[in-house]
Amino acid sequence: MKIDFVSDVSCPWCLIGLKSLEVALERLGDAVQVELHIQPFELNPQMPPEGQSISEHLARKYGATPEQSERTWEAIRARGEALGFTFRMDRRSRIYNTFDAHRLLHWAGTEGRQSALKHALFRAYFTEGANPGAHDVLLRAAAEAGLDSERARQVLASGAYADEVRERERFYQEHGIHAVPAVIVDDRHLIQGGQPVEVFEQALRQIAATG
Repeated sequence: MKIDFVSDVSCPWCLIGLKSLEVALERLGDAVQVELHIQPFELNPQMPPEGQSISEHLARKYGATPEQSERTWEAIRARGEALGFTFRMDRRSRIYNTFDAHRLLHWAGTEGRQSALKHALFRAYFTEGANPGAHDVLLRAAAEAGLDSERARQVLASGAYADEVRERERFYQEHGIHAVPAVIVDDRHLIQGGQPVEVFEQALRQIAATG
């Protein structure tokens, strides 16, 4: 079973979706053999390197009031806690550009360390409040994920994998993916959103049973 997990590192529901998916796969055990691929999606591809205030961004993009945002963040925090992840909303005040993070994730896929790097980047942003587009943060996350730091530095400095990332982003947009997380199973089954563990488990069991 091939699973493409389309997501952005600045998307809290993507973190929840990935953690839920991973728990579901643990529950399935040997019932399915899975190849998991992390695929790129930028929620804010035009975001400048210095980023933008979260409150300003949410108000402008979604029309969210501070009260609405607070309720949403509390729901996200609770979901994360239930999955063993700590969201520190007080440390995260800005939205950043994530293109370089996606380039590094593409490279990590060639090294078999994609999921490890994805989780390291999620921790950097959502728990530590660090900028996931800053090269020092990316290099630290690469080291945490067990990747070669010098090679990671070369990837970031060279602009490597930019074309590959843009091609993948275009591919998913052209195939109707406009919100993330999007979980695509065997190139034909779509599970949308940061679903609970039980939803992923049931869907994957049904897909596995029907071939």
